[in-house]
Amino acid sequence: MQTPRLSEERLVGLARWATGRMARVEKPVLAERVLGVAGHRIRDPRTRADVLTEAAEARLRLGHLPRHLTQAYAAELECADGHHKAGRRKAAAASAAKALILAFHRVAHLDGLTSPLVTEPARFTAPLRRSRVLRALRAPRGREAPAAAPPTDRPMRLLVVHSANDNFLPVILNHYREHPGVDVRVLNTAADPVTAPLAKGLGRMIACGIGVRSAYAEQTEQALRPHFDWADVVLVDWCTTAAAFLTLVDPGTARVVVRLHSFETLSYWPHLVDFSRVDDLVFVSEHLRDLAVATLPRLLEPGAPVTHVIDNAVDLTRFSQPKEPGARFTLGLVGVGQVAKDPRWALEVLRVLRRQDERYRLRLIGEPMDPAAGPALDRYRTAFAAELEPLVAAGAVHLSGHTDDVSAELTEVGLVLSTSVRESWHLGLVEGAASGAVPVVRDWPFFAGRPHGARSMFPGAWVVSTPAEAAARILAVNETEDSWLKAGHEASEQAVSAWDWSTVGPRFDALLSAPSSRAPARRAVRTNAE
Repeated sequence: MQTPRLSEERLVGLARWATGRMARVEKPVLAERVLGVAGHRIRDPRTRADVLTEAAEARLRLGHLPRHLTQAYAAELECADGHHKAGRRKAAAASAAKALILAFHRVAHLDGLTSPLVTEPARFTAPLRRSRVLRALRAPRGREAPAAAPPTDRPMRLLVVHSANDNFLPVILNHYREHPGVDVRVLNTAADPVTAPLAKGLGRMIACGIGVRSAYAEQTEQALRPHFDWADVVLVDWCTTAAAFLTLVDPGTARVVVRLHSFETLSYWPHLVDFSRVDDLVFVSEHLRDLAVATLPRLLEPGAPVTHVIDNAVDLTRFSQPKEPGARFTLGLVGVGQVAKDPRWALEVLRVLRRQDERYRLRLIGEPMDPAAGPALDRYRTAFAAELEPLVAAGAVHLSGHTDDVSAELTEVGLVLSTSVRESWHLGLVEGAASGAVPVVRDWPFFAGRPHGARSMFPGAWVVSTPAEAAARILAVNETEDSWLKAGHEASEQAVSAWDWSTVGPRFDALLSAPSSRAPARRAVRTNAE
């Protein structure tokens, strides 16, 4: 954009005008161009960060991805780096926290059908890699002693840690609680009265991680030391708050295993984790490992944890139940409460099918989208509702809502869909396949065309690229009742043999009972006047 030479004051004034437009106009093309120029030409770092951040936040509040999001959060990081260089580390931590919150806003990554972190991971995360503050945060703090070998004279002490989300732990906990060679404790850092007040606060976690001495650092050490002293192995589920919190402290001789599921890669939490204090990092799929490495290159550096891919822990045998009459022509979608599930894609599959055979129905299982979650999600929900209404009125769609018994719902389903733009390991789809429903899996766009994704995780015949291809697969396998039953039986056998706990469990046993195979980073010594 060609502009005359303007004074700093005039540039700031134009940027303020543009920010106002960003908050009011649906497509503020001119305002975005003005901000792009202002972001390059305003010399004062604090002023530049303020105008860019205010404009980005205005767009995010409306549920839109700002074109200059990377430029805005990079400007705030520049301010953080200035504080850090001047020795103002508390101010640096506060500014870095503000930058991370902006960079990983849910509108940009979770409430839409795309994410700049996935489409251009190197470009989007470049300011994170350059930042002086975040380099200090990433610097390995290490541990004084390596993880001890598994005990031979007593049961292994397993501490399972999460932060208010144990959705994927029941099968694991039941197994090890019944195991004679394992003593299990569970720590919910968000509910435990000692850790709950400490296991939150992005700014103070960053401050602690970059070496600011404070009462918080001492309290965290005191809160976690008894847990680390007791445990032989610490299994942290989800690479979020709990993982960042626990790695603020030297784990002693306890071996630390962190499991990453999905959305964590689209959040700031992995950027706070001190991976020099993590022995093993478990992913639930290859494509999630690929994405994590692309956004966190330090996972490939010396001293990084050993990475593993182990499927989710699920008891699939309980899903094998007789199908109800009508299941053969009933599509099922488990989980519709997130934009990432893209249920509008399922409606298009249904419409294509019903043009040829009106016996086809769709069963939507799960909580509906919450309009209070934000404007981006509500915009999708409104469009979805408009498409859904005539199909419900025609009796073509049944809304099951929330259920605690998915296996019972799946007796009504003969063909199970995965319509998502992204999945790490689609539980509802796998459960449906185990039930004998024929799987139809969209080639998840976040990972389509890459080495790993839906096509590498599932049999090729299950995966399609378009609603038309999905309908064609359904019509082909459902040509006769026998062909539908045969395809469903084969899917069930595949699901149970590949992903049931009887197959996955031994891999967990081998991981948790083995000695750590990584060389520990030596603990760094930091000094700081603050």
